[in-house]
Amino acid sequence: MSEITTTATALAPDVHTVRIESTNHDGTFHGKNIAPKKFASTPEFGLADLLFGLDLGNAPTMGFAYPSWRGHITDLQFRPDMSTLVQWEPGVQSVIGDYWQNDGTPVGTCPRNLARKLVDRLAVRGFTATVAVEIEATVFQESVHEARAKGYRDLTPLGGSAGTALNLAKSKDWVDYMSAVVRRLEQIGIEWEAWSDEDAAGQVELNLIPGDPISVCDNWARARQVMREVAFERGHTVTFMAKPTAGYGQASHVNLSLQRDGVNAFYAPGRPSSTMLNAVAGLLATMRGATSVMLPQITSYRRLVDLSGPPTTVTWGIANKTTAVRAVVGHPAYSRLEYRVPGADANLYLAVATILAGVIAGIDGNLEPVDPVSDLAWCAPDLERLPDTITKAADALESDLVLREQLGDEFVDYWVGTRRWEWMQFHTAGGDPFSELSEWESQRYFEFP
Repeated sequence: MSEITTTATALAPDVHTVRIESTNHDGTFHGKNIAPKKFASTPEFGLADLLFGLDLGNAPTMGFAYPSWRGHITDLQFRPDMSTLVQWEPGVQSVIGDYWQNDGTPVGTCPRNLARKLVDRLAVRGFTATVAVEIEATVFQESVHEARAKGYRDLTPLGGSAGTALNLAKSKDWVDYMSAVVRRLEQIGIEWEAWSDEDAAGQVELNLIPGDPISVCDNWARARQVMREVAFERGHTVTFMAKPTAGYGQASHVNLSLQRDGVNAFYAPGRPSSTMLNAVAGLLATMRGATSVMLPQITSYRRLVDLSGPPTTVTWGIANKTTAVRAVVGHPAYSRLEYRVPGADANLYLAVATILAGVIAGIDGNLEPVDPVSDLAWCAPDLERLPDTITKAADALESDLVLREQLGDEFVDYWVGTRRWEWMQFHTAGGDPFSELSEWESQRYFEFP
């Protein structure tokens, strides 16, 4: 059966719009609305390379070497993955896909392609991965139009400004918002495990069910879009900015386990398995360079404050949430690693690809980690610190030969170039490095990614 016939027969009979969906390197959810007849007529769609070439201020990134597909506003080819086709709303179906060059080779900076490449490399070594993500976001009472008019500053947290994490005594508008979110998720086939109040006022944590890396990343992208749409419909606004106020920041912790022949390779009775130790060692060895992907924007680094929640050191520990990697051990099903560095603004496809790159390096090299940290990993002068600026992290990634080998020169060089561009824009277009949160950052990051 041809690809064209397959796409045509997959569409619902009453569909009037097919939305193609993807993320760019910055995590922006983008695509195009296609008429059903057009969608059924071709297996791929040309979209301009500016999808990967514009920054979050809508300016073309410059000052570094472009790969072959970038620079002439040429079309990249979007190929829909028909296994992701869902009914988004009455009359509208949506499908996620990947980007390819006109010669049939994958675009090296396409996040979904990159994640799949690392999943395939893991499979060659006899492993499959199960991942889970914790989505943190902050919801405000104002509509997005009101938030824009206020420059995204001095907004009113939905549910009140008092309380601590896991507080059930929230006002009904906050509960109603999250109830509407999970109902919409269920309607499009995304399963969730839990949602709860988080530390900051108006902040929520949403946990999706674990699964294979690509499916979980797809669900992450769509879940964030659902949260935006529900907020808009209810007259509120939501942000995944790393630190939308001067208070607590927000994260996107990634949980990971490996399976071999259907058995959890991270499990050993009462301790980490040898495979888990190899994985930890690889993650620690690549962590400084990986930080550039996990903390992609200027504001990402404002989260790195000791004693405030995020990890600040290159460390691991068993059941220790102050470290960058937390090991959960001793259970045949639940033994896993929690990678706690990513901010809420990280692109999950890229974060997962970079995590798997470190894990593969640890397994291939049979690496052994340093001793786990059993005390607080904050404020310890003898522990190595994570890079604390966007340029320090970019420098670390550029010089990391292991990540360069796993992720590819094309991605690493392009990513590093865009991060240095972001630093230059911040320092030349109105950013303030001495404020807790500058107006430039609020304007640039509140709605995107």
